[in-house]
Amino acid sequence: MPRYLDPKCDLTFKHVFGEHKHLCISLINSMIPFDPGREAVDIEYMTGELVPPLPELKNSIVDVRCKDSEGRQFIVEMQLNWDDSFKQRVLFNSSKIYVAQLGKGKDVQLLHPVYSLNFVNKIFEREPELNAEYFHHYKIVHILHTEKRIDGMEFIFVELPKFKPQNRAEKKLHELWLRFLTEINENTQETPPELLACPETSEALNYMEVAAYTPEQIVLYDIHNAGAYFAAKMREACKTEGHAEGHAEGLEEGREEGRAEGMREGEEKGRLESRLEIACNSLAAGLPVETVAQITGLTPEQIKTLILN
Repeated sequence: MPRYLDPKCDLTFKHVFGEHKHLCISLINSMIPFDPGREAVDIEYMTGELVPPLPELKNSIVDVRCKDSEGRQFIVEMQLNWDDSFKQRVLFNSSKIYVAQLGKGKDVQLLHPVYSLNFVNKIFEREPELNAEYFHHYKIVHILHTEKRIDGMEFIFVELPKFKPQNRAEKKLHELWLRFLTEINENTQETPPELLACPETSEALNYMEVAAYTPEQIVLYDIHNAGAYFAAKMREACKTEGHAEGHAEGLEEGREEGRAEGMREGEEKGRLESRLEIACNSLAAGLPVETVAQITGLTPEQIKTLILN
């Protein structure tokens, strides 16, 4: 029985879908509901960082970006942790790519659509009516007459934890790719036979085997996973602390003022996110607490709390 890595990690996700065009095409066609005959046939990868004008949008390097033979562009992202700014980053990336097509002297009518496909390893839609919905497809549509729309950009968000296989024949690859992303990881004891029977997912499984990576790549993989884990822990710790302090202020100064104070403190702690992520990655790499404190500006006490959590 082979040992697998998790395809949701940055290193492995890019290895599968950012280096093997036919697998990326298969994923795109299985997730984006194209009209019949409009599926992507061939793609070329595109490189280059999307430099944002605002510091809060700094995390704008996309996982996989490609263009098909018709000129349509695709952004394929894997997001392990959810925060409220992610949708804004998705909108920024898509609009930046859309506008960048308009070179000097070009007609705006020649602009090609941009599709943003985002896999999220967290539940972010918690309304009761959305409990069973993992697939969220956004378009620019008329509010009253939804059949009328403005073409140009479409956004898809897939909540991986909500996905449950239904073995639908008409969506075979759709379900197989989601099973690949949700069932394969370091704890996989038995390879699902359905994934082995499909040529695309079977090939992707080969790229998930531990034996396919160098020791240096495994170290990077472990550092990335540890950093993502600790970053999520610190986000939760910051939220909890912010709400608790806000509640305490509310008892002293009144309920409304306390609620406002709690929100302000929560926002301030949110700005620490970049330093926290650096601290997480530094700790995962084995740096001592004192060194991490010097690098990030966090106190040793904050860093020790991160380790204990």
